[in-house]
Amino acid sequence: MMQSLHPNSNSKFTPLMMANAKAILSLLQGCNSMRKLHKIHAHILINGYQHNPSISEKLLNFCAVSVSGSLAYAQLVFHRIHNPQTPAWNSMIRGFSQSLSPLQLQAIVFYNHMLSASHAWPDTYTFSFLLKACEEAKEEGKCREVHGFIIRFGYDQDVVVCTNLIRSYAGNGLIETAHKVFEEMPARDLVSWNSMISCYCHAGLHEEALKMYDQMRISNVGFDGFTLVSLLSSCAHVGALHMGVQMHRFACERRLVENIFVGNALIDMYAKCGSLASALSIFNSMPKRDVFTWNSMIVGYGVHGRGDEAITFFGRMLMAGVRPNSITFLGLLCGCSHQGLVKEGVQYFHMMSSEFNLKPGIKHYGCMVDLFGRAGKLKEALEVIRSSPSQHDPVLWRTLLGSCKIHRNVEIGEMAMRNLVQLGSLGAGDCVLLSGIYAEAKDLQGVARMRKLIQSRGIKTTPGWSWIEVGDQVHRFVVDDKSHPDSREIYRKLEEVIHRASLVGYAMEESSLVAAPESNTQEYCWETSTSYHSEKLAIAYGLARTPEGTSLLIVKNLRVCRDCHNFTKFVSKAFDREIIVRDRVRFHHFRGGHCSCKDFW
Repeated sequence: MMQSLHPNSNSKFTPLMMANAKAILSLLQGCNSMRKLHKIHAHILINGYQHNPSISEKLLNFCAVSVSGSLAYAQLVFHRIHNPQTPAWNSMIRGFSQSLSPLQLQAIVFYNHMLSASHAWPDTYTFSFLLKACEEAKEEGKCREVHGFIIRFGYDQDVVVCTNLIRSYAGNGLIETAHKVFEEMPARDLVSWNSMISCYCHAGLHEEALKMYDQMRISNVGFDGFTLVSLLSSCAHVGALHMGVQMHRFACERRLVENIFVGNALIDMYAKCGSLASALSIFNSMPKRDVFTWNSMIVGYGVHGRGDEAITFFGRMLMAGVRPNSITFLGLLCGCSHQGLVKEGVQYFHMMSSEFNLKPGIKHYGCMVDLFGRAGKLKEALEVIRSSPSQHDPVLWRTLLGSCKIHRNVEIGEMAMRNLVQLGSLGAGDCVLLSGIYAEAKDLQGVARMRKLIQSRGIKTTPGWSWIEVGDQVHRFVVDDKSHPDSREIYRKLEEVIHRASLVGYAMEESSLVAAPESNTQEYCWETSTSYHSEKLAIAYGLARTPEGTSLLIVKNLRVCRDCHNFTKFVSKAFDREIIVRDRVRFHHFRGGHCSCKDFW
C-alpha cells in the first residue's frame, strides 16, 4: 500500500484540497490507534496528500511519539519522505529517546544521519530529545560531544537546551559538570532551578540540594510542586524537620498541599523526621490517595517499630480498595520484625504470593531473616536463607550476623562470617559485629583475630557521619570531628554531657571500632575510649544550641553502636530530653533513660 512520497515540485493544492487537508489533519489529531492510522494513511495515499508537509509530519509524529504508535511503522514512513526536514528528524529522535534500552541508541543514530543531511539542522527540540537519549542510555561520551555541537550551533544560550544538558550530565553521574553548566547559563528559569535541585537530590547530595534552594530564593523565581517534592525528599533524608515544616507552610499558602505528589512527599518527610503524628495529619487531610500514600504511612510505622499500627493501616488500605505492592509488604515485615510479631510477619510474607501474586525479593527475605533473628529463632532464620532463591546474597548473611550479635551466638555468627568470606563480601562492619560477639563471650583471641583481619586485608568502608538540624541549618559530624567552626564549644559541652550522663549511670565502652578520623583511605581502625563518635558530637551541639525541653533529631548513615546507644539513653535521662536517632536500620526514641527499641536493634 505504501507509495513513493517524493513530492512533485509542480504540484499545487487547490482550495478544495486544502479543505480536505484540514479534515485529514483533524482525523490525525483524534487518532488513537494504529488501526485507525492505517485507514487514514491509506486515504492520504489514495488522494495524493502525502506531499503535504503538515500531513506527513503529523502522520510521522503519531507513529513515532504516541503511546499508541509504532516506531517500526514510523521508520517506514520516514524513509519514504524525500529530504525530511527538521520536524521529521525530531519526531524520530524523540520517539527513540522515549523507548526502552537499547533502542535509545537509535536516537543518536538518527541524529548522526541528520547532521550528514544538508537540508536539515538541529534545533532546540532536537538537542533536548537527544540529550534525553544520552541520559537514559548512559552515553557520557556522546553527551560531551553533543555539548560541543550545542556551543557550535549557538544553543548554549538556550535555557531549555541547557536545562536538558544539566539533566543529561547528572544522569551520567557528572553532577559537578552539570552544576558548571547551570552556573554558566546566562538566564535561569524555575525549571532550570528545579532540575538542578532534583539532580542533587537523585545523586544523594541532599545538603547541596538544600543549599541550592537558598540561592534559588535570592533569584526570586518562585517555586512550584516540583520544587517542593525534591526539597521535601532532601529534608527527609537529612532529618531537616524545621525546613520541612517551612516547605509545608509554603505548600499550604499556594494550595499545593492538595497535590497528591506534594502530599505524599510531606507524609514521607514527617515520617522520616520522626513526626508520625504530623504524617498522619497530612494523610487524613488528603482528598486523594494512591498506593504511595498508604505505603508512606505503613513504612513509616514500620521503621518506627510500631508494627501494630502498620498492620492496622494495611487493613484500612485493603478496605479502601487499594492494591498493595512489594513496598507495602516491606513496611509490614519491617514493623513486625521490630515489634517481635513473628506470627504476623510469617502470615504477611506468605500473603504476598498467595493472595497478591507478588514475588518476594531479597529485601523481603532479609526482613524474614531479621524477624526470626531478633526473636532469637536463629535456626529458623538460617532456614529462611537456605530456602531463599538469593541464598548467596551477602545481605542475608549480614542480617543473620547482626542477630547473632544480639543473642550472643558464636557458632552461627562464625557460620555467617564464613559465608561472607566465601562470597567475597566481607566488610569492616561484619568484623565489628563478630568482634562484639567474641567480646561478650570473653573470647579475647577472637577479638584479636578480627582486629588483625581488618588490618591485614585493609578492609575499607564509608566512615560514619551524623546530621542534626539546628535552626535553619543542617550540621554534619564525623568521628573526632574538628572541622566545625564551633568545635571548641562542642567539645567543652560534650565533656559536660558525659559527666552528667555518668552521674546517672553511663559507663563508656573501653574500646570500639570506628572509621579513622580525617582519613582519605576510609579505613577502619581500633580506637580507644577517647574517640568521640559523630552522634555524640551532634547531641552535644544540639544540647548547647537548643532551649531546654526541645527534642533532638539525629540522622546517621550507619547502625548506632552499643556505646552510643547507651550514652544517648543516659543523656535523655540526665537532661530530660527526648532524643530521636534515625540510623540505617530504624528509629530510636530515647526518653527518660529508655529506648523504644528495647535495646534490640
